[in-house]
Amino acid sequence: MTITEDARALLATGPICDSCLGRPFAARSFGLTNAERGRALRTTLALADDDPYESVDPADCWVCEGYCGTFDVLAETIVEALEGLDFDTYQLGSRVPPLFEENEELLREDAGLEIDSGETLKREVNREVGRRVGAATGAEVDFDRPDVLVVIDLAAFDPLELEVDLDGDGTVTTHAIDVQINPAFVYGRYRKLERDIPQTEWPCRECGGTGIQLGDGGEEPCDYCGGSGYLYDTSVEQVVRPHVVEAMDGDEGTFHGAGREDVDARMLEGGRPFVLEVKRPRERSPDVESLEREINEAAEGSVEVEGLRLATYEMVERVKEHDASKHYRAEVAFDDPVSEDRFEAALAELDGTTLEQYTPERVDHRRASLTRTRTVYDIDGELLAPTEAVVTLHGEGGLYVKELISSDGGRTEPSLAGLLETGAEVTALDVTGVEGEEEPFEREEFFRDEPRS
Repeated sequence: MTITEDARALLATGPICDSCLGRPFAARSFGLTNAERGRALRTTLALADDDPYESVDPADCWVCEGYCGTFDVLAETIVEALEGLDFDTYQLGSRVPPLFEENEELLREDAGLEIDSGETLKREVNREVGRRVGAATGAEVDFDRPDVLVVIDLAAFDPLELEVDLDGDGTVTTHAIDVQINPAFVYGRYRKLERDIPQTEWPCRECGGTGIQLGDGGEEPCDYCGGSGYLYDTSVEQVVRPHVVEAMDGDEGTFHGAGREDVDARMLEGGRPFVLEVKRPRERSPDVESLEREINEAAEGSVEVEGLRLATYEMVERVKEHDASKHYRAEVAFDDPVSEDRFEAALAELDGTTLEQYTPERVDHRRASLTRTRTVYDIDGELLAPTEAVVTLHGEGGLYVKELISSDGGRTEPSLAGLLETGAEVTALDVTGVEGEEEPFEREEFFRDEPRS
Protein backbone atom coordinates (compact mmCIF):
# COMPACT_ATOMS: atom_id res chain seq x y z
CA MET A 1 0.00 0.00 0.00
CA THR A 2 1.09 3.58 -0.58
CA ILE A 3 1.40 6.12 2.20
CA THR A 4 -1.82 7.82 1.08
CA GLU A 5 -3.65 4.49 1.16
CA ASP A 6 -2.32 3.89 4.66
CA ALA A 7 -3.51 7.37 5.65
CA ARG A 8 -7.00 6.62 4.28
CA ALA A 9 -7.07 3.43 6.32
CA LEU A 10 -6.09 5.34 9.48
CA LEU A 11 -8.74 8.02 8.91
CA ALA A 12 -11.34 5.32 8.38
CA THR A 13 -10.92 4.18 12.00
CA GLY A 14 -12.61 7.30 13.33
CA PRO A 15 -11.76 10.92 14.09
CA ILE A 16 -8.03 11.29 14.72
CA CYS A 17 -6.00 14.46 15.19
CA ASP A 18 -3.06 15.46 13.01
CA SER A 19 -0.47 14.24 15.55
CA CYS A 20 -2.03 10.77 15.83
CA LEU A 21 -2.40 10.58 12.03
CA GLY A 22 1.22 11.52 11.48
CA ARG A 23 2.73 9.42 14.28
CA PRO A 24 2.66 6.05 12.39
CA PHE A 25 4.79 7.76 9.71
CA ALA A 26 7.34 9.30 12.12
CA ALA A 27 10.18 7.52 10.31
CA ARG A 28 9.27 9.25 7.02
CA SER A 29 11.19 12.42 6.12
CA PHE A 30 13.00 14.63 8.63
CA GLY A 31 12.47 18.07 10.13
CA LEU A 32 8.71 17.59 10.48
CA THR A 33 6.56 17.18 13.54
CA ASN A 34 3.99 14.42 13.57
CA ALA A 35 1.26 17.06 13.49
CA GLU A 36 2.81 18.48 10.28
CA ARG A 37 2.97 15.00 8.75
CA GLY A 38 -0.68 14.35 9.62
CA ARG A 39 -1.79 17.74 8.32
CA ALA A 40 0.07 17.18 5.05
CA LEU A 41 -1.53 13.76 4.55
CA ARG A 42 -4.99 15.11 5.37
CA THR A 43 -4.44 17.97 2.90
CA THR A 44 -3.17 15.60 0.20
CA LEU A 45 -6.25 13.39 0.49
CA ALA A 46 -8.60 16.36 0.47
CA LEU A 47 -6.99 17.63 -2.74
CA ALA A 48 -6.96 14.19 -4.37
CA ASP A 49 -10.64 13.61 -3.59
CA ASP A 50 -11.66 17.23 -4.17
CA ASP A 51 -13.29 17.17 -0.74
CA PRO A 52 -13.51 19.98 1.82
CA TYR A 53 -10.55 20.04 4.18
CA GLU A 54 -11.67 19.14 7.70
CA SER A 55 -9.26 19.08 10.62
CA VAL A 56 -9.89 17.16 13.84
CA ASP A 57 -9.33 18.83 17.18
CA PRO A 58 -7.27 16.69 19.60
CA ALA A 59 -10.20 16.86 22.01
CA ASP A 60 -12.25 14.84 19.49
CA CYS A 61 -9.47 12.32 18.70
CA TRP A 62 -10.33 8.78 19.79
CA VAL A 63 -6.64 7.82 20.03
CA CYS A 64 -5.10 10.49 22.29
CA GLU A 65 -8.40 11.86 23.66
CA GLY A 66 -7.00 15.38 23.79
CA TYR A 67 -3.45 14.86 25.10
CA CYS A 68 -1.83 15.95 21.82
CA GLY A 69 -3.42 19.37 22.36
CA THR A 70 -1.74 19.91 25.72
CA PHE A 71 1.91 20.17 24.67
CA ASP A 72 2.07 23.96 25.09
CA VAL A 73 0.29 23.97 28.45
CA LEU A 74 2.45 21.13 29.75
CA ALA A 75 5.61 23.00 28.75
CA GLU A 76 4.41 26.21 30.41
CA THR A 77 3.61 24.34 33.62
CA ILE A 78 7.02 22.68 33.65
CA VAL A 79 8.83 25.98 33.06
CA GLU A 80 6.95 27.43 36.03
CA ALA A 81 7.91 24.40 38.15
CA LEU A 82 11.57 24.92 37.21
CA GLU A 83 11.56 28.61 38.08
CA GLY A 84 14.24 29.44 40.63
CA LEU A 85 16.38 26.41 39.78
CA ASP A 86 19.87 26.80 38.33
CA PHE A 87 20.36 24.13 35.64
CA ASP A 88 22.11 23.76 32.29
CA THR A 89 20.79 20.36 31.19
CA TYR A 90 17.49 18.58 31.45
CA GLN A 91 15.65 15.45 30.40
CA LEU A 92 11.91 14.94 30.09
CA GLY A 93 10.00 11.70 30.48
CA SER A 94 6.35 10.74 30.73
CA ARG A 95 4.03 8.06 32.03
CA VAL A 96 1.25 7.21 29.57
CA PRO A 97 -1.83 5.31 30.82
CA PRO A 98 -2.16 1.80 29.34
CA LEU A 99 -5.48 2.77 27.70
CA PHE A 100 -3.73 5.05 25.24
CA GLU A 101 -1.04 2.49 24.46
CA GLU A 102 -3.90 0.11 23.61
CA ASN A 103 -5.55 2.80 21.45
CA GLU A 104 -2.36 3.14 19.44
CA GLU A 105 -2.17 -0.59 18.86
CA LEU A 106 -5.82 -0.69 17.81
CA LEU A 107 -5.28 2.23 15.41
CA ARG A 108 -2.51 0.37 13.59
CA GLU A 109 -4.27 -2.99 13.67
CA ASP A 110 -7.51 -1.57 12.24
CA ALA A 111 -5.56 0.21 9.48
CA GLY A 112 -3.51 -2.90 8.67
CA LEU A 113 -0.19 -1.36 9.73
CA GLU A 114 2.63 -2.90 11.73
CA ILE A 115 2.09 -2.48 15.48
CA ASP A 116 5.48 -0.79 15.91
CA SER A 117 5.26 1.49 12.88
CA GLY A 118 6.31 5.09 13.50
CA GLU A 119 6.63 6.04 17.15
CA THR A 120 4.60 5.98 20.35
CA LEU A 121 2.59 8.71 22.00
CA LYS A 122 5.06 8.60 24.89
CA ARG A 123 7.99 9.48 22.62
CA GLU A 124 6.05 12.27 20.97
CA VAL A 125 5.06 13.78 24.31
CA ASN A 126 8.66 13.63 25.51
CA ARG A 127 10.03 15.27 22.38
CA GLU A 128 7.37 17.91 21.76
CA VAL A 129 7.07 19.07 25.36
CA GLY A 130 10.81 18.72 25.86
CA ARG A 131 11.78 20.95 22.95
CA ARG A 132 9.35 23.61 24.15
CA VAL A 133 10.91 23.50 27.63
CA GLY A 134 14.39 23.74 26.13
CA ALA A 135 13.42 26.74 24.01
CA ALA A 136 11.92 28.51 27.01
CA THR A 137 14.77 27.84 29.44
CA GLY A 138 17.82 27.75 27.18
CA ALA A 139 18.87 24.42 28.70
CA GLU A 140 20.19 21.49 26.66
CA VAL A 141 18.91 17.92 26.65
CA ASP A 142 21.14 15.37 28.41
CA PHE A 143 20.02 11.76 28.28
CA ASP A 144 22.83 10.47 30.53
CA ARG A 145 23.00 12.71 33.59
CA PRO A 146 20.82 15.83 33.36
CA ASP A 147 20.78 18.48 36.05
CA VAL A 148 17.01 18.09 36.28
CA LEU A 149 14.68 15.30 35.22
CA VAL A 150 11.00 16.12 34.69
CA VAL A 151 8.43 13.32 34.51
CA ILE A 152 4.87 13.99 33.31
CA ASP A 153 2.08 11.73 34.54
CA LEU A 154 -0.67 11.98 31.90
CA ALA A 155 -3.10 10.14 34.14
CA ALA A 156 -2.91 12.94 36.71
CA PHE A 157 -4.97 15.44 34.71
CA ASP A 158 -7.87 15.52 32.26
CA PRO A 159 -6.82 17.01 28.91
CA LEU A 160 -10.42 17.86 28.01
CA GLU A 161 -10.67 20.21 30.98
CA LEU A 162 -7.56 21.99 29.75
CA GLU A 163 -8.95 22.36 26.26
CA VAL A 164 -11.73 24.59 27.60
CA ASP A 165 -9.25 27.00 29.17
CA LEU A 166 -6.51 27.11 26.56
CA ASP A 167 -7.30 30.73 25.69
CA GLY A 168 -7.05 31.68 29.35
CA ASP A 169 -4.64 30.64 32.06
CA GLY A 170 -4.87 26.89 31.62
CA THR A 171 -2.34 24.99 33.71
CA VAL A 172 -1.71 21.39 34.59
CA THR A 173 -2.01 20.36 38.23
CA THR A 174 1.40 20.18 39.87
CA HIS A 175 0.64 16.57 40.83
CA ALA A 176 1.18 15.71 37.17
CA ILE A 177 4.71 17.16 37.11
CA ASP A 178 7.51 15.48 39.06
CA VAL A 179 10.75 17.50 39.08
CA GLN A 180 13.79 15.50 40.16
CA ILE A 181 16.93 17.52 40.82
CA ASN A 182 20.12 15.53 40.43
CA PRO A 183 23.05 16.19 42.80
CA ALA A 184 25.77 18.75 42.15
CA PHE A 185 29.43 18.23 43.01
CA VAL A 186 32.31 20.35 44.28
CA TYR A 187 35.86 18.99 44.07
CA GLY A 188 38.85 20.15 46.05
CA ARG A 189 41.73 19.13 48.28
CA TYR A 190 41.81 19.47 52.04
CA ARG A 191 44.60 19.86 54.54
CA LYS A 192 44.06 18.75 58.12
CA LEU A 193 46.40 20.88 60.18
CA GLU A 194 45.54 19.52 63.62
CA ARG A 195 45.52 15.98 64.95
CA ASP A 196 42.51 14.11 66.34
CA ILE A 197 40.15 15.31 63.62
CA PRO A 198 38.49 12.53 61.60
CA GLN A 199 37.71 12.96 57.93
CA THR A 200 33.97 12.29 58.32
CA GLU A 201 31.48 12.40 61.16
CA TRP A 202 32.23 9.78 63.83
CA PRO A 203 29.04 8.96 65.73
CA CYS A 204 29.42 7.63 69.27
CA ARG A 205 29.24 3.82 69.17
CA GLU A 206 27.84 3.64 72.69
CA CYS A 207 24.72 5.75 72.12
CA GLY A 208 24.47 5.32 68.36
CA GLY A 209 24.92 9.05 67.79
CA THR A 210 21.90 10.08 69.87
CA GLY A 211 23.92 11.54 72.74
CA ILE A 212 21.49 9.84 75.14
CA GLN A 213 21.71 6.81 77.40
CA LEU A 214 19.27 5.22 79.81
CA GLY A 215 20.08 5.71 83.48
CA ASP A 216 18.31 5.01 86.75
CA GLY A 217 16.30 8.19 86.35
CA GLY A 218 15.48 7.68 82.66
CA GLU A 219 17.23 9.31 79.73
CA GLU A 220 20.47 11.17 80.45
CA PRO A 221 23.49 12.41 78.47
CA CYS A 222 25.78 9.64 77.20
CA ASP A 223 28.84 9.26 79.44
CA TYR A 224 31.02 8.12 76.56
CA CYS A 225 30.56 11.13 74.27
CA GLY A 226 29.39 13.69 76.83
CA GLY A 227 26.01 13.96 75.18
CA SER A 228 27.28 15.25 71.83
CA GLY A 229 26.55 12.04 69.94
CA TYR A 230 30.05 12.18 68.41
CA LEU A 231 33.40 10.78 69.50
CA TYR A 232 35.16 13.88 68.12
CA ASP A 233 34.04 17.49 68.32
CA THR A 234 34.33 18.04 64.58
CA SER A 235 35.52 16.50 61.33
CA VAL A 236 36.70 17.64 57.92
CA GLU A 237 33.22 16.82 56.63
CA GLN A 238 31.53 18.95 59.29
CA VAL A 239 33.85 21.85 58.48
CA VAL A 240 33.27 21.72 54.71
CA ARG A 241 29.76 20.40 54.17
CA PRO A 242 27.53 23.15 55.65
CA HIS A 243 29.17 25.91 53.62
CA VAL A 244 28.96 24.03 50.32
CA VAL A 245 25.36 22.94 50.89
CA GLU A 246 24.33 26.50 51.79
CA ALA A 247 26.15 28.01 48.80
CA MET A 248 24.33 25.60 46.47
CA ASP A 249 21.02 25.96 48.32
CA GLY A 250 20.80 22.17 48.68
CA ASP A 251 19.05 19.88 51.11
CA GLU A 252 22.04 17.87 52.37
CA GLY A 253 25.56 16.86 51.46
CA THR A 254 27.78 13.77 51.37
CA PHE A 255 31.55 13.83 51.69
CA HIS A 256 33.66 11.54 49.44
CA GLY A 257 37.40 11.36 50.12
CA ALA A 258 40.27 9.75 48.23
CA GLY A 259 40.98 7.37 51.08
CA ARG A 260 41.51 8.72 54.57
CA GLU A 261 44.33 9.28 57.02
CA ASP A 262 44.31 8.10 60.64
CA VAL A 263 42.50 10.37 63.08
CA ASP A 264 45.80 11.17 64.82
CA ALA A 265 47.59 11.96 61.53
CA ARG A 266 47.74 15.36 59.89
CA MET A 267 47.15 15.87 56.15
CA LEU A 268 49.61 18.50 54.94
CA GLU A 269 51.14 20.13 51.84
CA GLY A 270 49.22 19.19 48.66
CA GLY A 271 46.23 17.91 50.57
CA ARG A 272 43.85 15.00 49.92
CA PRO A 273 41.29 15.05 47.06
CA PHE A 274 37.62 15.06 47.99
CA VAL A 275 34.21 15.66 46.44
CA LEU A 276 31.25 17.15 48.30
CA GLU A 277 28.00 15.88 46.79
CA VAL A 278 25.02 18.21 47.30
CA LYS A 279 21.50 16.75 47.12
CA ARG A 280 18.73 18.75 45.41
CA PRO A 281 20.77 21.92 44.74
CA ARG A 282 18.85 24.94 43.54
CA GLU A 283 22.11 26.76 42.72
CA ARG A 284 24.80 24.97 40.69
CA SER A 285 27.32 27.72 40.02
CA PRO A 286 28.47 29.27 43.29
CA ASP A 287 31.59 31.42 43.42
CA VAL A 288 34.06 28.70 44.43
CA GLU A 289 36.84 31.14 45.31
CA SER A 290 34.58 32.93 47.78
CA LEU A 291 33.35 29.59 49.09
CA GLU A 292 36.94 28.47 49.63
CA ARG A 293 37.75 31.61 51.64
CA GLU A 294 34.58 31.21 53.70
CA ILE A 295 35.39 27.62 54.65
CA ASN A 296 38.99 28.42 55.58
CA GLU A 297 38.04 31.42 57.68
CA ALA A 298 35.40 29.43 59.56
CA ALA A 299 37.81 26.53 60.21
CA GLU A 300 40.21 28.88 62.04
CA GLY A 301 43.35 26.99 61.08
CA SER A 302 42.23 23.44 61.88
CA VAL A 303 41.32 22.54 58.29
CA GLU A 304 42.03 24.20 54.95
CA VAL A 305 40.62 23.56 51.49
CA GLU A 306 42.06 24.66 48.16
CA GLY A 307 41.43 24.31 44.47
CA LEU A 308 37.64 24.10 44.76
CA ARG A 309 36.00 23.49 41.39
CA LEU A 310 32.55 22.60 40.11
CA ALA A 311 32.68 18.95 39.10
CA THR A 312 30.61 16.28 37.39
CA TYR A 313 29.35 13.10 39.01
CA GLU A 314 32.21 11.13 37.39
CA MET A 315 34.55 12.87 39.84
CA VAL A 316 33.06 10.91 42.74
CA GLU A 317 34.11 7.60 41.23
CA ARG A 318 37.45 9.15 40.27
CA VAL A 319 38.15 10.17 43.85
CA LYS A 320 37.01 6.87 45.35
CA GLU A 321 38.49 4.44 42.81
CA HIS A 322 41.58 6.10 41.29
CA ASP A 323 44.82 4.35 42.26
CA ALA A 324 46.92 6.69 44.36
CA SER A 325 50.27 6.68 46.10
CA LYS A 326 50.99 8.51 49.37
CA HIS A 327 53.88 10.48 50.84
CA TYR A 328 54.48 10.36 54.62
CA ARG A 329 56.60 11.87 57.34
CA ALA A 330 56.85 9.83 60.53
CA GLU A 331 58.45 10.62 63.87
CA VAL A 332 59.77 7.34 65.32
CA ALA A 333 60.87 6.24 68.79
CA PHE A 334 63.06 3.13 69.31
CA ASP A 335 63.13 0.94 72.41
CA ASP A 336 66.94 0.60 72.25
CA PRO A 337 69.69 2.90 70.94
CA VAL A 338 70.29 2.57 67.19
CA SER A 339 73.53 3.44 65.40
CA GLU A 340 73.66 5.61 62.30
CA ASP A 341 75.08 2.75 60.22
CA ARG A 342 72.38 0.26 61.25
CA PHE A 343 69.66 2.86 60.69
CA GLU A 344 70.88 3.70 57.17
CA ALA A 345 71.34 0.01 56.32
CA ALA A 346 67.77 -0.76 57.40
CA LEU A 347 66.38 2.09 55.28
CA ALA A 348 68.42 0.90 52.30
CA GLU A 349 66.93 -2.58 52.76
CA LEU A 350 63.38 -1.17 52.75
CA ASP A 351 63.94 1.22 49.81
CA GLY A 352 62.04 -0.14 46.80
CA THR A 353 61.02 -3.36 48.50
CA THR A 354 57.62 -5.05 48.36
CA LEU A 355 56.15 -5.84 51.76
CA GLU A 356 53.74 -8.48 52.93
CA GLN A 357 51.30 -6.97 55.41
CA TYR A 358 48.74 -9.08 57.24
CA THR A 359 45.74 -7.01 58.35
CA PRO A 360 46.96 -4.90 61.31
CA GLU A 361 45.53 -5.57 64.76
CA ARG A 362 44.28 -1.97 65.03
CA VAL A 363 41.93 -2.37 62.03
CA ASP A 364 41.29 -6.11 62.27
CA HIS A 365 37.73 -5.48 63.52
CA ARG A 366 36.73 -3.64 60.32
CA ARG A 367 39.02 -5.05 57.60
CA ALA A 368 39.12 -8.53 56.08
CA SER A 369 41.89 -10.68 57.51
CA LEU A 370 44.29 -11.27 54.63
CA THR A 371 47.84 -10.62 53.52
CA ARG A 372 48.38 -7.65 51.22
CA THR A 373 51.51 -6.86 49.22
CA ARG A 374 52.51 -3.20 49.03
CA THR A 375 55.59 -1.48 47.60
CA VAL A 376 57.78 1.13 49.28
CA TYR A 377 58.78 3.30 46.32
CA ASP A 378 61.43 5.17 48.26
CA ILE A 379 62.29 5.82 51.89
CA ASP A 380 64.76 8.09 53.69
CA GLY A 381 65.32 9.30 57.21
CA GLU A 382 67.39 11.10 59.77
CA LEU A 383 68.52 9.77 63.13
CA LEU A 384 67.94 12.66 65.55
CA ALA A 385 69.15 10.73 68.59
CA PRO A 386 70.01 7.08 69.30
CA THR A 387 66.33 6.40 70.09
CA GLU A 388 64.64 9.03 67.88
CA ALA A 389 64.35 9.42 64.12
CA VAL A 390 62.32 11.03 61.36
CA VAL A 391 61.41 8.82 58.41
CA THR A 392 60.02 10.09 55.10
CA LEU A 393 58.67 7.72 52.49
CA HIS A 394 56.64 7.36 49.32
CA GLY A 395 54.52 4.24 49.18
CA GLU A 396 51.87 2.44 47.21
CA GLY A 397 48.26 3.16 48.13
CA GLY A 398 47.05 0.98 50.99
CA LEU A 399 50.47 0.72 52.62
CA TYR A 400 50.19 0.57 56.43
CA VAL A 401 52.97 2.96 57.45
CA LYS A 402 52.77 2.50 61.22
CA GLU A 403 53.15 -1.25 60.76
CA LEU A 404 56.02 -0.77 58.30
CA ILE A 405 57.82 0.88 61.21
CA SER A 406 56.70 -1.33 64.11
CA SER A 407 56.26 -4.72 62.35
CA ASP A 408 52.92 -5.12 64.21
CA GLY A 409 54.13 -8.23 66.02
CA GLY A 410 55.52 -9.73 62.86
CA ARG A 411 52.42 -9.08 60.76
CA THR A 412 54.46 -6.86 58.40
CA GLU A 413 57.62 -8.25 56.81
CA PRO A 414 60.11 -6.74 56.37
CA SER A 415 59.82 -3.81 58.79
CA LEU A 416 62.09 -1.17 60.27
CA ALA A 417 61.73 -2.67 63.75
CA GLY A 418 62.50 -6.15 62.44
CA LEU A 419 65.61 -5.05 60.56
CA LEU A 420 66.89 -3.08 63.56
CA GLU A 421 65.93 -5.88 65.97
CA THR A 422 64.36 -3.46 68.41
CA GLY A 423 60.93 -2.07 69.11
CA ALA A 424 59.91 0.92 67.00
CA GLU A 425 56.81 3.09 67.22
CA VAL A 426 55.43 5.97 65.18
CA THR A 427 54.84 8.78 67.66
CA ALA A 428 53.54 11.29 65.09
CA LEU A 429 52.48 10.77 61.49
CA ASP A 430 51.84 13.27 58.70
CA VAL A 431 50.57 12.54 55.21
CA THR A 432 52.36 14.98 52.93
CA GLY A 433 51.00 14.01 49.53
CA VAL A 434 48.27 12.04 47.76
CA GLU A 435 48.80 11.64 44.03
CA GLY A 436 47.56 9.38 41.24
CA GLU A 437 49.74 6.38 40.50
CA GLU A 438 49.82 6.90 36.73
CA GLU A 439 47.96 10.19 36.17
CA PRO A 440 46.61 13.03 38.32
CA PHE A 441 43.20 12.92 39.97
CA GLU A 442 42.23 16.11 38.18
CA ARG A 443 40.90 15.53 34.65
CA GLU A 444 39.39 18.50 32.84
CA GLU A 445 36.52 16.49 31.35
CA PHE A 446 35.28 15.88 34.91
CA PHE A 447 34.89 19.59 35.67
CA ARG A 448 32.07 21.99 34.83
CA ASP A 449 34.10 25.20 35.18
CA GLU A 450 37.28 26.59 33.72
CA PRO A 451 40.64 25.93 35.43
CA ARG A 452 41.54 28.48 38.08
CA SER A 453 44.69 30.46 37.59
